[in-house]
Amino acid sequence: MGVTPDEVPSTEAEAEPAAEPEPAAEPAKAEPAGSGHGGPSLRAWLTTVLAVLTLMVVGTGMVGAALLANTTETGDRLVDGILPAQRDALRLEAALLDQETGVRGYLLARDPALLEPYDRGLESGRAAGGRLALVLGDDDGVQDDLVAVKDAARVWQDEFATPAIAAVRGGGEPPSVQVGKEKFDEVRVRLAEQQARLDRVQTDARTTFGEARSERDRVLLVMVVAFLLAGACLGILLHVGVLRPLSLVRTASQRVADGSFDERIPVRGPADLRSLAEAVEAMRRRTVAELTASQLNERELNRTAAELDAQAGELRRSNAELEQFAYVASHDLQEPLRKVASFCQLLEKRYGEQLDERGTQYIAFAVDGAKRMQVLINDLLAFSRVGRVQDARETVALDSTLDRAMRNLAAAVEEHSAEVERPERLPEVLGDPTLLTMLWQNLVANAVKFHSPGLAPHVEVSLLDGATEPGFHTFAVTDNGIGIPAEFAEKVFVIFQRLHARETYGGTGIGLSLCKKIVEHSGGRIWIDTAHTPGTRILFTLPVLATDTAVAGPASAPESAVDEGTNR
Repeated sequence: MGVTPDEVPSTEAEAEPAAEPEPAAEPAKAEPAGSGHGGPSLRAWLTTVLAVLTLMVVGTGMVGAALLANTTETGDRLVDGILPAQRDALRLEAALLDQETGVRGYLLARDPALLEPYDRGLESGRAAGGRLALVLGDDDGVQDDLVAVKDAARVWQDEFATPAIAAVRGGGEPPSVQVGKEKFDEVRVRLAEQQARLDRVQTDARTTFGEARSERDRVLLVMVVAFLLAGACLGILLHVGVLRPLSLVRTASQRVADGSFDERIPVRGPADLRSLAEAVEAMRRRTVAELTASQLNERELNRTAAELDAQAGELRRSNAELEQFAYVASHDLQEPLRKVASFCQLLEKRYGEQLDERGTQYIAFAVDGAKRMQVLINDLLAFSRVGRVQDARETVALDSTLDRAMRNLAAAVEEHSAEVERPERLPEVLGDPTLLTMLWQNLVANAVKFHSPGLAPHVEVSLLDGATEPGFHTFAVTDNGIGIPAEFAEKVFVIFQRLHARETYGGTGIGLSLCKKIVEHSGGRIWIDTAHTPGTRILFTLPVLATDTAVAGPASAPESAVDEGTNR
């Protein structure tokens, strides 16, 4: 039925010790299914077994059918042929004896009534002889005996019975009864021979029938034993070729699943099961390699996390120092500047008449420098407070923040005769009202300040519904000013980056960097539309509220939070 699993050559993997560690960094590649494996597959085994079983079923069926047919035929011959023949032979013998008795009685008593057995015997004898000839028509020996009996009976009738009856009826002298007896003894001899032959035929038929039944029983027993052996072989084949290899693979796989990653998957059984086991083994090796790499990555991540924790601690210390610096800058640094400016102004007031034009100019330079230093310090403080000091999270109506920004810029707008257009209604967002006020104030202040010479500033605040990104509101602040070259579209958002000399346009260069920090802190982004001309168009996005909420009451923003002179 094929090669058993024990006859299949073991693979190299089976010869290696199970607990031998493997190089995790180089996972083994799985061989293609069935590659490098000799011997039949499980399908070939099962096909062979099924073919043998099919041949056994067909062969035993044919043999059984032949045996049953032979047994049935022998039994039918015995029951339907020999036994009825014996019965008819006995009836024929009885009919002949009745004839002989009737003739002998008639001859002795001369009474016609005594011929009744003779007449009845003639009729029953003809019927029994006819049936006997039909039943055993294929047996020449019996037919010969039947012919001999009929011939002997006919001789007795022709030479004795019929002449004797005729003689008595005619009043003559019939033949001697002893003559009739001698003639009928020949009939008896033929009847005895016939009965002996029928007995022998019956004995032979019974013997043949018994032998057929015994042979049938033996063959059926052999068939049962053969099927039992075939079932046992099939069970052993399934156990050895399928169940045991699968059990080994399952047990080893469970150990691997429980954490014993060095457990090798045994390769046993037919070619296809060995291919399956090798695929599982390749998967285990790949898993071990990935696990080892993941452990290395975890150690690297732990090391990086430790370094980040150390850097975070350093950053916290640095932030604490920056907060202390901000406090010093907002208090200790501004006090000397105020004194410098104040005393320079006092010098100009008290000794102005004694100073020449250059001395007055020097004092003006000192006062202007002190004031610009104060503005720069205030702008740096405002920039550092974004996301640290001002970090409220509430629903803010942008209309109110824009209103406050416009009130703070009222003087600059009026001074430059600027025209500011705005939507009738702006949406609500989640954020800090002070920071959003600073955002509007810086954007509108820049649009007013950087106007084209000889042209009144025109500023348009708009909500671009059609350009809205999914989940974001998009806003635009557009002016008709001097514009920003495309190559500086990113540079203007960097702190202290200026595109113009301080004598041309004042400011500290913090305005747009502050706007970028506010927008990104609120979850959006800001950029310059370089395709827009003339003038400048600044776009920024803010996240849409998850649900509609009531408009929050206007929060008061300090008027001095952003100086209207803050520039890009």
